[in-house]
Parts: sequence; structure tokens; C-alpha cells
Amino acid sequence: QVQLVESGGGLVQAGGSLRLSCEASGRTFSIYKMGWFRQAPGEERELLAAITWSGGSIYYGDSVKGRFTLSRDNAKNTLFLQMNSLKPEDTAVYYCAAGQSIVPVASSSVYDYWGQGTQVTVSS
Repeated sequence: QVQLVESGGGLVQAGGSLRLSCEASGRTFSIYKMGWFRQAPGEERELLAAITWSGGSIYYGDSVKGRFTLSRDNAKNTLFLQMNSLKPEDTAVYYCAAGQSIVPVASSSVYDYWGQGTQVTVSS
């Protein structure tokens, strides 16, 4: 089992920044990739960005490319999502997820473990 704990959400004005953190624990050696998703009310869950645990491959969705950046602290098994130039339409619950299967990082499928989610609200 892998446990994921997100933190860093909150309320920010449009144009501002937030950094989300996702700390993984447990059988982290089994992780192949990690990703950040978000889901707004009435919307489908959207894959924003993903990275292989080794760091060899990285993916950004079109809606966040150029504004959001992934980084990792391997020593702390922590994945970060730096979010800049936030817009009201970025308002959603943000989830960290980890997958064990070897599939392309751009694939939103085959994630085995999920965090509890953290709310991000961007005011206009």
C-alpha cells in the first residue's frame, strides 16, 4: 500500500500562486508514476501533470502548461505542484495520485492510490 497526503491548498486571488505538496509513504518503491488531478463541481476529473518516479518523463496538460510546474524531493518522497498565474477557472479540488503500472505519463488511467484532496479556490 501507498499513502498519499496532500497539503497546500487554500484561497488565493487571481494572478496569485500556490504550491501543493504530496507526501508519499508506504511501499513507495512500487510507484511508477505520480500525477496531479483536479475536479471542479459538475466537471470530470482532469489530469494536470504527471511524472515518472524516476523523473525520466514528465507531462503537462494544455490547461496548465506554462503556469504549473512539477518538482520532487526524493529524500522526502514528496511531489510538488507549483501553480502560478492562477485563474478563477483553476478553482477545484486537487488530488495527488500514484500508479504502479508502466503506462505513458500522459495517460490519465491506471492510478492505484489517491490522496484525500485539497481545495484550491481562486477569487476574481
